[in-house]
Amino acid sequence: MSWRRALAIWQDQRPVMEGHTSSITELAIVVVAALCCGLIVRSFRQPILLGYILAGAALGPSGFGFVENRDQVQLLAELGVLMLLFFIGMELQLRSLKAVWRIALMTTLFQIAVGVLAMSLLGFYLDWPIGLTVVLGFVVALSSTAIAIKMLEEIGEKGTRVGNVTIGILIAQDLAVIPMMLVVSTFTGENASIGAGTLIKLGLSIAFLGILLVYLGRGRRLRLPFAKSVGRNADLTPLAGLAFCFGAAALSGLLELSASYGAFLAGLVIGNSTSRRVMMHYTAPIQSVLLMVFFLTIGLLMDLGYIWENLGTVILIVTFVAVLKTALNIVVIRAMGETWPRAFLSGVMLAQLGEFSFILAALGLTAGVISPEEHRLLVAVTVLSLIGSPIWLEAARRLHRIALLGITSGRETLRLTLGPEAKALGRSGGHIGDWLLIALRPLLPKLSASSRRAQKPLAPGARPTDNGGDHDGSAAAPSRRSPSPPLNPGGAEAD
Repeated sequence: MSWRRALAIWQDQRPVMEGHTSSITELAIVVVAALCCGLIVRSFRQPILLGYILAGAALGPSGFGFVENRDQVQLLAELGVLMLLFFIGMELQLRSLKAVWRIALMTTLFQIAVGVLAMSLLGFYLDWPIGLTVVLGFVVALSSTAIAIKMLEEIGEKGTRVGNVTIGILIAQDLAVIPMMLVVSTFTGENASIGAGTLIKLGLSIAFLGILLVYLGRGRRLRLPFAKSVGRNADLTPLAGLAFCFGAAALSGLLELSASYGAFLAGLVIGNSTSRRVMMHYTAPIQSVLLMVFFLTIGLLMDLGYIWENLGTVILIVTFVAVLKTALNIVVIRAMGETWPRAFLSGVMLAQLGEFSFILAALGLTAGVISPEEHRLLVAVTVLSLIGSPIWLEAARRLHRIALLGITSGRETLRLTLGPEAKALGRSGGHIGDWLLIALRPLLPKLSASSRRAQKPLAPGARPTDNGGDHDGSAAAPSRRSPSPPLNPGGAEAD
């Protein structure tokens, strides 16, 4: 019996709850599952948001089916999006961006341009509408801020030059998300186009954001009108922060702009005010809960059956995007004057798709730019890209050790980064063909007995007894040399 059949039987036989009791019970199960998955993921030193996504996938309609109606948490998820942008605005360190603004700006612009251009060429070949190509280009260009910062903390590079460059690029991407959302929200239907009035409104919005960034970047601290009245009151301070966030989002919506745009501007203003530290302290728990709901909703949107049926396509796209983004980032950062190890390390940090990809995909679906099928594919690709972060974290750790050794050669950096996998593949290369022959033997009924004996595979780990052919005499006897010692951050080999 397949796992999908067993899961379907379990879903049919489980007790069904109705009404108010069902909603409360589902909410309680979701919270407990989110906590358990968060603790499990944290024990593996991975970002907790991955645990929330996995919890949502397990509890959703394509999992155990505890939560069948996604609309019950959709409103809270949308509030989580507003709080995410609100906090990103508050946490933006514009003074930190000044030191690396040139690299951050050029890298981000190049990522967006290449992403849109590549998707446009692919869309021209596949006859995609312009709206779809733009959304896909934006999605490919973005990286995960949460994953990248977590990896920087794990390898101790957050306060170094590599960390500053990487965080600067992430800040530039976060700033670019707002114009992206404004552009996507203006599209309507498959034959998406932007009218003159919409284009003027979009230009004014971006211009206002730029003027505000320049003004706040001078280092002036604003004083909020309600700061003195609210003070440090534990009840009024978080309420004032939420009111400021949602009030700005409502005003932005009334002006027919994205509500997220207003929430981001509100966070940007508070982040450069005298109330920044107090406001972040009191609103952090609310943000954590709403973000948990947001990433849980992403997990609920995952269709595990769709991923299983299209696993090859999804993995191929994830791998292609990760390799393309890594190579692109390395080339651009290296061209901006950074050393090869620094460029490699920053490029690996920015390899994943970002959490804003979900938001852009949802906006595209709402505007009718992408179909539900394409939305499912984007969600699957983004989730698997985030879940694959442990692979990139291990690569980042190796590159960190290479940087400590002071190596500046690009070829040597690549050799030491992929060296363990290359050696393992070389050691097992002789047995891969044998294992494939064992697997394919039922498909080769006409293979003669003599040829089977001639091609009899070795047991994994065994060595040939003859020294003929291309092997020298040393190939028959096991090597007595000890394995090569690991790299030492001090630059010398271990004794």
